[in-house]
Amino acid sequence: MGPLTSRLMVLESRRGWLIMLALAFVMLVVVPVLNLAVPPDSSFHLRTFWISILGKYLCFAMLALALDLIWGYAGILSLGHGAFFGLGGYVMGMYMMRQIGERSVYGNPDLPDFMVFLNWDKLPWFWFGFDQFWFAALMVILVPGALAFVFGWLAFRSRITGVYFSIISQAMVFAMMLAFFRNEMGFGGNNGLTDFKDILGFDLSLQNTKVGLYAASVIALAMIYLICRAVVTSKLGRVLIAVRDAESRVRFLGYSVTNAKLFVFTLSAVLAGIAGALFVPQVGIINPGEFAPAKSIEVAIWVAVGGRGSLFGAIVGAFAVNGARTYFTGAAPEIWLFFLGGLFVLSTLLMPKGLVGLAQAVRIGKLKRLLARGGRSADV
Repeated sequence: MGPLTSRLMVLESRRGWLIMLALAFVMLVVVPVLNLAVPPDSSFHLRTFWISILGKYLCFAMLALALDLIWGYAGILSLGHGAFFGLGGYVMGMYMMRQIGERSVYGNPDLPDFMVFLNWDKLPWFWFGFDQFWFAALMVILVPGALAFVFGWLAFRSRITGVYFSIISQAMVFAMMLAFFRNEMGFGGNNGLTDFKDILGFDLSLQNTKVGLYAASVIALAMIYLICRAVVTSKLGRVLIAVRDAESRVRFLGYSVTNAKLFVFTLSAVLAGIAGALFVPQVGIINPGEFAPAKSIEVAIWVAVGGRGSLFGAIVGAFAVNGARTYFTGAAPEIWLFFLGGLFVLSTLLMPKGLVGLAQAVRIGKLKRLLARGGRSADV
C-alpha cells in the first residue's frame, strides 16, 4: 500500500466520521424539533407516526449491526438472530406488564390479564423481579447472552461451521417460536404481551414519550456502532477476519478460534437483545411471531443489501429494505415478497458488497479517473 493510498484512506475515514456525526445530529436534534416544536399545520411538521416508524427502523438497524458483526467479520451466518431480538423484547414486555397493575382489564394487581384469563392462581417464579426496571435491563443483557453462550459453546466446540451452523440456528429460533406459542410457557401464548401503559412512569401514548424512546434508540444505535467498530478494529477483529478467511490456518497459528467466535457471538446476541428491548415499547406488542424463521432470514437480507462487512452498510440496508417494505406494502402489497426476493438475488449477483460497496466502487472509479487525468496533465 503506497503513501498516496494511505492518505486517501485516512481522509476517507475522516469524511465517514463527519457524515456519521451529521446524520446523528439530524436524527437526534432535527427530527425531534420538527415533531415537537414545529406546529402541526406547518408543511415542515413531522408527524408522530413517522417518529414511531423511524424508531422501528433504528431498532432494525441495531439488529442488522449485530448480525453484520458476526457474519461480515467472523463468517458466522446466523439465521436465528431473531431469537435474541425476541428475547430482549419479551424481557422488556414483562417489565411493562408488571407496571400495569390494577389498570388491567381484570384489575388484578399481581397477575397480567392473560394469566387471570387462564386461571393462574399465582405469579410464576420467572416473573419475579420484573417490577423493577434495573432488573429488567439486566435481564435484557443476561438472557440473550446466556442463550448465545450455551448455544455457541456447543456449536463452536463441535466445530460446526458454514451452512450447518446456519441450519441449526434456524432450528433454534423455530423451536423457540413453537415453545412461546404454548400458553403453558407463561408468556401470553399466541397473543403475546401487549396493552402496555407506561415505561419508567412515562405514558406510552404521549407524544413526548414516543420522541424520548426514539431518541433513546438513536443513542443506542450510535453506541452499538461504536462498540462494533471498536471490536472489528482491534486485534480481536483482525483475528476474526482471519477466522472468516482461513479458519484452519488460525488454529494452526495457536489462536483459540472457539473462544474468539464464542465471544463475538455472545456480544452480538446481547446487542440484538437490546434492539428488541427498545423495539417493543415503540410498537406496543411482542408475540411469538418475532421468532418466525422468515424474520431472521430477512435480517440477513438487510445486511447483504447494505453491504456485509462494513457496519455502516448494515444500517443502510436495514433502512433501505424496511423503507421499501413500508412503501410497497401500502402501494402494492401483492408484489412486496417478489420485490424482496428479487432484491436479494440482484444484490448477490450484481452487488456482492451491497449498496455501500457499490458507492465505494463508483467513488474509487472517479478517483482513478481524476488521478489519470492529473497524470496526463503533468505529462503535458
